Amino acid sequence: MDRYQRFAKSGVGRFVVGRLGLPDPHPLRRFTPGQPLLDGPVLLGGTGRLVEPVADVLKAVDVHREAVPDQRYAALVFDATGIDGTARLREVHAFFHPVIRSLGPSGRVLVLGTPPEEAESRIAQRALEGFTRSVGKELKRGGTAQLVHVAEGAEHGIESTLRFLLSGKSAYVSGQVVRIGAAAVEEPADWDRPLAGKVALVTGASRGIGASIAEVLGRDGAHVVCLDVPAQGGELSEVANRVGGSSVQLDITAADAPARLVDHLTQRHGGVDVVVHNAGVLRDKTLGRMDSGQWDAVIAVNLTAQERINGALLGTNALRGNGRIIGVSSVAGIAGNVGQTNYATSKAGVIGMVDTLAAELAGRGSTINAVAPGFIETKMTAGVPLMTREVGRRLNSLSQGGLPVDVAETVAWYAHPASTGVNGNVVRVCGQMLLGA
Repeated sequence: MDRYQRFAKSGVGRFVVGRLGLPDPHPLRRFTPGQPLLDGPVLLGGTGRLVEPVADVLKAVDVHREAVPDQRYAALVFDATGIDGTARLREVHAFFHPVIRSLGPSGRVLVLGTPPEEAESRIAQRALEGFTRSVGKELKRGGTAQLVHVAEGAEHGIESTLRFLLSGKSAYVSGQVVRIGAAAVEEPADWDRPLAGKVALVTGASRGIGASIAEVLGRDGAHVVCLDVPAQGGELSEVANRVGGSSVQLDITAADAPARLVDHLTQRHGGVDVVVHNAGVLRDKTLGRMDSGQWDAVIAVNLTAQERINGALLGTNALRGNGRIIGVSSVAGIAGNVGQTNYATSKAGVIGMVDTLAAELAGRGSTINAVAPGFIETKMTAGVPLMTREVGRRLNSLSQGGLPVDVAETVAWYAHPASTGVNGNVVRVCGQMLLGA
């Protein structure tokens, strides 16, 4: 909790925040092992094709089909797949209007629709995006809202996504549109350790977001191969030991790096199941002051190295069946940022890589997706000037910065063996930024 957040929750702070209409960051409910999916009942509505599949996923939760007066709900879930014309959009209002103020702290709003290009009414299904993003900006006390487009035939591939979006694992994800396509789903033997027996590679794993990704994937049962440059060898070994994994010291921009990495993964582990391209560098300067070396360094690490490693993995079939490739993009790659033309170019390129490879990976029974973090509390952002840091923290619907674990939990959802239908997505982990993206 940052200083402003602590002040806002003090007696004097609550008074000042309320009187002046200042940002009011609410403590977020984040996942801890053994925590129930939700801490209260779910209200489930709609008349589409997903009502019963959702109820089946939530069979261990108290699900209400009709609103109970004075009941506080942990989640409001509406199946909008039955909306086949714009006049029926009134059904969304009719469901949420009476109960939206009954949503509890860190509550979840989830709207389920059909991909607009597949729908009887493309207009109505596309309209749901504006509704959901707006609801996310209206919610208070850590609430989030998402839209999930579920393709025909994907009705029984929704569980991993529902478990993620309704739980504390998605604490800093809001206002997002997720697409689930039809695919063969591999359900884990143990939903608490879905990656048991899997091998996961995490680049840039020695600290920050990379270390958190390694920890969460290790928690979920994976053997994590932690990779970073030799200069980070000491910290890298500490992370690998902490997660029960192994380490590889390698400069991923070296000419022979992809071949060396593939040889290591195949000889030591028989291949790899999950590849997380987290390694990245910054060389910030406005374009007129940025020299070619600063440009080249960022593109080489953040983008070209990923492209070359993916080519080597797919060219040798080192990525095993139901495999996952996960890129770490940035909201800068979506909205741009002053002094980061090189960085934003590289991060937009990561999104382009997802678009380019999604169909090929689907043909292999695998997936590629990306996360796009916003303001995340790390050592790097701690060095940002105070006012810039405060703007980054407050200009989102949750009025606070995210944590490295928020990115890691999103990566773990993509990595889940039951997320095979989740392919070609770019999900922002930004608390729903209010400007620019």
